[in-house]
Amino acid sequence: MKLLGITVLPEYIQSEGVEGLLDNLTSAGVNAVATSPYLMEEADPSTGQREPPADAGAGAVRLLDRPLFGKREVWVKTAPSFVPDRSLYAGLRYQPSDPTPLTERQGHILHDFIKAAQARHMKVYFQVQAAIPPGYRVQFGGPVDEDRALLPDGRIPEKRLDKNGSLASPEILGYEHALIRDLVKNYPDLDGLRFDWPEYPPYFLDSVFLDFSDHAHKAADRMGFDFERMRRDVGDLYKKLHGGLTDADLRAWVEDEDQGRYHLLRLMSDSPGVGDWLRFKARLVEDMLSGFRLAMDAAGGQAMDMLPNAFPPPWTIPSGMDFRRVARVSTAISCKLYTMHWPMMLRFYGDQIREANPGLDDRLLTKFLVRALDIADDGGFDSLAQYSYPDPDTPHPVGPAAQARKIRQAQADAGDTPVYVLAHGYGPLEDFRKRLEVARDAGEHGYWINRYAYLDDRKMEIVRQVGV
Repeated sequence: MKLLGITVLPEYIQSEGVEGLLDNLTSAGVNAVATSPYLMEEADPSTGQREPPADAGAGAVRLLDRPLFGKREVWVKTAPSFVPDRSLYAGLRYQPSDPTPLTERQGHILHDFIKAAQARHMKVYFQVQAAIPPGYRVQFGGPVDEDRALLPDGRIPEKRLDKNGSLASPEILGYEHALIRDLVKNYPDLDGLRFDWPEYPPYFLDSVFLDFSDHAHKAADRMGFDFERMRRDVGDLYKKLHGGLTDADLRAWVEDEDQGRYHLLRLMSDSPGVGDWLRFKARLVEDMLSGFRLAMDAAGGQAMDMLPNAFPPPWTIPSGMDFRRVARVSTAISCKLYTMHWPMMLRFYGDQIREANPGLDDRLLTKFLVRALDIADDGGFDSLAQYSYPDPDTPHPVGPAAQARKIRQAQADAGDTPVYVLAHGYGPLEDFRKRLEVARDAGEHGYWINRYAYLDDRKMEIVRQVGV
């Protein structure tokens, strides 16, 4: 049976009730659900976090399609859904969040939900963050500066959408292993764990050029990579994009595909440290996920699935998410088609490059980015100003064939390991339907939808109609 799953974060289990929510999922044909090990309650704007997340300000235009606690925009705080076993975290820099009265009052809800969903023949997964202690949710947590990923010149990027730390940090990895053991112990009936952002999320241009932290330096020495050569060659590439880029450079990619391929091969030949750095990040991701699998098995979770979430190609190259490597240790891989992020990311990259190279032709730069990221079927828009985070009523400016190409490439790299499409529910109705049809048709093994918060009753009916 092909998978049809929805990410339902626990606040909606609290808001709508276990059976009412499951009735809704069952009627749409859902056979898998992912949630997370926390609970949520309302807070005031000065102490809470906005739901839905603002995505570095660019996503502030979006509202919840499905009201949460009766509202489409709400400020919240969280608590763990379980009482952590402190002995598992002894001596670690990062410690689990303290349980609160909310944990005591409502901690049973996720146990109730798992049991009730499985009684309806749904698989139940927990999604946790791979490198954001304490790991329960994207917005709540983050590393100290000592464990942050760094640019070639040693700087911490000024802008980050994610809060990932260095994937080479022993403290982050040690915490994650302890969290895995804790979750397997507290929720032994789970069908598996989904790890979100087990890579270097490339939302901003600076995020592409990580990781040159001290932790990464030690890992590179251990793995046999020449860290100083990587730092030098990647640093030179960073400088090229920040003050040395010309229209002639862009024209070679935009106007002549053969010249573009030639320039890429010349870059890799002249700068072997760049290729080493990309392989090094892929090793960091592979080693991290291998460690997660071992931690699950050692805690008694041998029968549990491990499903990392991943960016789609070609972002996988700088993110470190090599599907060929990750497939070796994963039950399946969920490949994200978060299409509202793609125009935002293109704009982030373009604005930074244009600011650093003020004489560049805007049209050439835009066309170069559209082609490099492969997000359009028709050449895309002509200027950076036309790309932004789409508001709730604007179709996402991406091509269906481009989406399908990314999934086919991911599955080809993953081989026999299933790749699930991870589509997003945000956006207008008919655009959502089209994207869901791409997910259904491009994925051989099924798809997930992220997330229930953006699925009002009309969209749930579309889910039922599209099916698997």
